[in-house]
Amino acid sequence: MTVSLPLVVVLGVIAWAAIKFLGVRLWIAVVIALFGFWLSHTFLAPAIESGTRTGVDVVNGNHE
Repeated sequence: MTVSLPLVVVLGVIAWAAIKFLGVRLWIAVVIALFGFWLSHTFLAPAIESGTRTGVDVVNGNHE
């Protein structure tokens, strides 16, 4: 069974849980999100995308 969820929803749930249960401050979560957007526009973006796709394939059982 494959479940399709947007990555934003998954990251939002993780951020909410970190704020609620781990005591992470809201401003730290915002800074991390902004850093992620900045990082996606650098030369590291292809490596991040490739790693993310590989991780999703491993979780879904589609790896070779």
